[in-house]
Amino acid sequence: MGTFTIEGGVFRLNGEEFRLLSGAMHYFRVHPDQWSHRLAMMRAMGLNTVETYVPWNLHEPRPGMYRHLDDLDRFLDAAAGADLHAIVRPGPYICAEWDNGGLPSWVTGRLRTSDPEFLAHVDRWFARLLPRVAARQITRGGNVLMVQVENEYGSYGSDTAYLRHLADAMRGCGIDVPLFTADGAEDHMLTGGSLPGVLATATFGSDPAAALDVLRRHRPDDPMVCMELWIGWFDHWGRGRVTRDAAEAAAMLEELLAAGASVNIYMAHGGTNFGTWAGANRDLETGAYLPTVTSYDYDAPISENGMATEKFRRFRNVLTRYNPAPEPPPAPPVLPPATVRLTESAALLPALPALARATVTGPTPPAFEDLGLDHGLVRYRVEVPGPRGPYPLVVDGLHDRAHVYVDGARVAVLDPVGQKEQQAVEVSGPATVELLVESLGRLNYGPLMGERKGVTGGIRHERQYLHGVTAEAVRLGDLRFGDAGEVPFRSGTAAAVPAFFRGAVTVEEPADTFLALPGWGHGYVWVNGFCLGRYWSIGPQRTLYVPGPLLRAGDNEIVILELDVAGEPVLELRPEPDLG
Repeated sequence: MGTFTIEGGVFRLNGEEFRLLSGAMHYFRVHPDQWSHRLAMMRAMGLNTVETYVPWNLHEPRPGMYRHLDDLDRFLDAAAGADLHAIVRPGPYICAEWDNGGLPSWVTGRLRTSDPEFLAHVDRWFARLLPRVAARQITRGGNVLMVQVENEYGSYGSDTAYLRHLADAMRGCGIDVPLFTADGAEDHMLTGGSLPGVLATATFGSDPAAALDVLRRHRPDDPMVCMELWIGWFDHWGRGRVTRDAAEAAAMLEELLAAGASVNIYMAHGGTNFGTWAGANRDLETGAYLPTVTSYDYDAPISENGMATEKFRRFRNVLTRYNPAPEPPPAPPVLPPATVRLTESAALLPALPALARATVTGPTPPAFEDLGLDHGLVRYRVEVPGPRGPYPLVVDGLHDRAHVYVDGARVAVLDPVGQKEQQAVEVSGPATVELLVESLGRLNYGPLMGERKGVTGGIRHERQYLHGVTAEAVRLGDLRFGDAGEVPFRSGTAAAVPAFFRGAVTVEEPADTFLALPGWGHGYVWVNGFCLGRYWSIGPQRTLYVPGPLLRAGDNEIVILELDVAGEPVLELRPEPDLG
């Protein structure tokens, strides 16, 4: 058993003054078989602590359905085995460029407020989650030093009753280590997001002296902590790659530590937005929708596949002056270049009824949430009566991207990201209109969070709403491939897009690799049934990371779902990433 306290404006670990040298790594963005290597790399960089969020929506995808909760337990135990303390940030909101900021799509009530309906959901979740964290606190022989209350709440809220409820719920669930809040180093954010009696920390990525001055003005008696030192950034589809100079980032870290502050480097190791978990943002000036790419490399010191970068070497030079560190572990092995020949295909639209398993009909189009769908595809079908001349087809509240079919022929793609100008669609009646709608990530930050996906308004022909809409939903994460798969593959690659394509690659000894799809448009990739995430020719990301533990010696199944345009039936495995 141990203690971690705040006394006289400093942290004390078992009575001795202690400085947090932490780095962010999200267990849910890294294959579990790779945790030990990434944690060893963090320790070798000179860190003494690892920080992680907990994404509620990953662990409770539907009300009362819990999964993968022991992942957090095993991660914290692995961190202890790597000689690292831990900081846990359970939200319930986490941001993190994660879908809906970690809030489940089914949660109701006024989000992130003291609304009783919302709090009832949170309380039930905390009662399931927090006893696991409490069992691994330093006060019980574990390695958890601190737990966060909410996350950057002051950016968009000031409901102190909400924050107090969360803090009290944490204490009630057995959390007895210090609690803290984290907000931007601005007056309105710190006043809106902090809580009396709870440590206040700051998040920033430049000018540490100015940020610490603001924090001292608000909390002169608290230890100075930068809970997120932004040393890189994330990328959006259709925008350029964002990086930060290694020397500049290391100088900022050195300045912060020289001022006596504790730090959490965001990110020390970024990882990957596997599956459909990547979030999205809105451009604050234009309102443009910006979905986040699959890679969460973040230009971090430890790359997406665990390699030491120039930033790692410079950070290690700074951190080891404060905390001696072992040598880094060997770099993970990488497969040699290879090709994957696609040999089978299956058109998506004819297979949709079987994959969806149910068809819903109603007077207006249901949103994804009405269909119990978090992410995936929904095909909406509606009849345009006739005879009537051509009028514009209008889709109100489209989230996010739709392929439009009229009498079975694709006539347009309504795309909020890849097109500078939205295509106009005119339809004469009678006709059958189908919309294949794809979700691209819920907003994870800002006042518009909690958005619904699919067609959230209605389908109009000129000003007249069309009724009698059928909907078929496919949860991409639930698709099964392999010998017992549900997709009706046939030999050859002539299936009309949108379509599934399948091939295999033989591996002698599994290792990391990067999958490139030159000439292909937009879709998803599965390796041995595991969804790597989205690919998109608009970039900046051009390869998908394939963790070695997903592969096996012998043949490995590769499946892609192409929604836009098929390329040549040959994919590439490359030893290096191309992130733009």
